[in-house]
Amino acid sequence: MYDVELIELNKKYRNVIAVEDVSLNIKQGEFLFLLGPSGCGKTTILRMIGGMEEPTTGMVRIQGEDVSNIPPEKRVTSTVFQNWALFPHKTVSENVGFGLAMQKIPKATIKAEVTKYLEMVGLADLSNRYPNQLSGGQKQRVALARALIVKPAVLLLDEPLSALDLKLRNQMRFEIKRIQRKLAVTAIFVTHDQTEALAMADRIVIMNKGRIEQIGTPSEIYFNPMTKFVSDFVGEMNFLQCKLVKQNADTTTVELSDNCRIDVASTHSNQNKTQVTIGIRPEKIFVKREPSVSDGCILLEGKLEEITFLGQLLRFHVTFEGNMIIVDDFGGVNRALRYQESENVYMEINPKDCLLIPDHNDNL
Repeated sequence: MYDVELIELNKKYRNVIAVEDVSLNIKQGEFLFLLGPSGCGKTTILRMIGGMEEPTTGMVRIQGEDVSNIPPEKRVTSTVFQNWALFPHKTVSENVGFGLAMQKIPKATIKAEVTKYLEMVGLADLSNRYPNQLSGGQKQRVALARALIVKPAVLLLDEPLSALDLKLRNQMRFEIKRIQRKLAVTAIFVTHDQTEALAMADRIVIMNKGRIEQIGTPSEIYFNPMTKFVSDFVGEMNFLQCKLVKQNADTTTVELSDNCRIDVASTHSNQNKTQVTIGIRPEKIFVKREPSVSDGCILLEGKLEEITFLGQLLRFHVTFEGNMIIVDDFGGVNRALRYQESENVYMEINPKDCLLIPDHNDNL
């Protein structure tokens, strides 16, 4: 059985379609991410699962029960909000135990449970503080403990880390994932941050304009994007328009430039087309000064326009036949010292690392 089933879900606000024909099954214990740009419908879906919004049409089932018209307080879900939503006049302990108090649980039981969950999120020594005495990361831990203490079947997280600084956000990613795995709770996490999704998710649902673009594991989404939107939204991608030479069942031959043809895997039909798009990840391209080439690879000659230091990597911007190609080099600063902006360089590419990018309306 699935913990959550979304069946042909639609949500319309007057003339605006927020969610269109979304169907999705989420397994027990799965950590699923809804990822997409602002306004793509991901938060609306989360709110329909939690009962804060009613579907215009379609159905939400949780543990086999149709909850589409059941209010939030009667659902087996719990939500962690972006702004924490803590009671300012209550202590950390009182905030965490609030849900149990509303259920009329005995005070001794509440005290024991609060202690247990505060220890789980590393706040046992802050139980008597008030929210205004806490850092942003501590407030988020309180909100997480409050959501988990009621033992929800489904934990909903609405961009819970967006208000935190980068270092703290990275730390909280690890903590949330650790606790989710420890409790084996089904969790649905909304974010527009691709790094969060890739680092934490079991599966990712890519949303665009109210519809699902692709569902897959982080590696499937990153290495095998099924649409141009997905390949562009998740990670960096270089796109090159190429001449279509021929297509077989397994490979498509494309022409990158004069006398430079490569075979890439055929992922979809390109019948009646003369131009196709291929994608190459920046980390799959190697910049070199000499025109030597490794076995099975090709060389593209371009002009080095800019070198950017990004800490753990160097980013080269190289122009090639009117295209700006981004190359990410993890080799260190010493390699960059050998290059000068405006010089001609060669980019070594293995055709196996090139992806044939479908148009949005291609039949995949």
